[in-house]
Amino acid sequence: MSSPLPPPATPPHPVPPGNVGAILAALAAASTRPRYAFLVLGLIAEAARADGHAGPWVRAGEGERLALRDWLARQLVPLAARDRRRAALRAKVAARIGSDDDAAIDEALAAEALAVGRANVSRAVSDLVRAGLVRRHYAGRVTDHVNRGGRRLAVYAVEPPVLNAIRSRPVLV
Repeated sequence: MSSPLPPPATPPHPVPPGNVGAILAALAAASTRPRYAFLVLGLIAEAARADGHAGPWVRAGEGERLALRDWLARQLVPLAARDRRRAALRAKVAARIGSDDDAAIDEALAAEALAVGRANVSRAVSDLVRAGLVRRHYAGRVTDHVNRGGRRLAVYAVEPPVLNAIRSRPVLV
C-alpha cells in the first residue's frame, strides 16, 4: 500500500505586498543571488502580458520568435560580456574547437554563453518560485502541462501584486 501524496508545496513567504522593498526582502530570504533573480523578475514582468503570464514564446525582433528562457538568457548576456571569466572561456573554446578563426571562436563562445545563461535563468526562476513571486508551468504543442520535457516550453506567471509593484512608476515630487 502506498502512502498518500504530500500536500502541494507552499512558498515559505507569502506574496509580498505591492512594493519593491518587500519583493527584495523575499528574494534575499529565498535566493543566494537575489540581485540576479530580481533582474530576471524584471525581464519576465517586461515580457508578461496583462494577466502576468510570459511565454512560451517572446517576440525578439521583426519576425523573430524565441522561447522565453532563450530570450531571457539573451537579454542577460551583456552582463557577462566583461566578466573576467569570459577570457578564460574563450581560450577553452578555442582549444576545444582547434581553430584560430575568430569568427568560429566567437560563434562557439556565443553558443556556450547562451547555454550557461539558460541554466542561470532556470536557477533564478527556481528562486523566484521558492520566494512565491512567480509560478511556473510548461506549455506543449497541444496542451499545457505541469511537467517539463517532451518539447514543452516554460511559461512564467508573475503574481499580480508583484507585477503591479514592478510595473508601477514612482511619483516624483
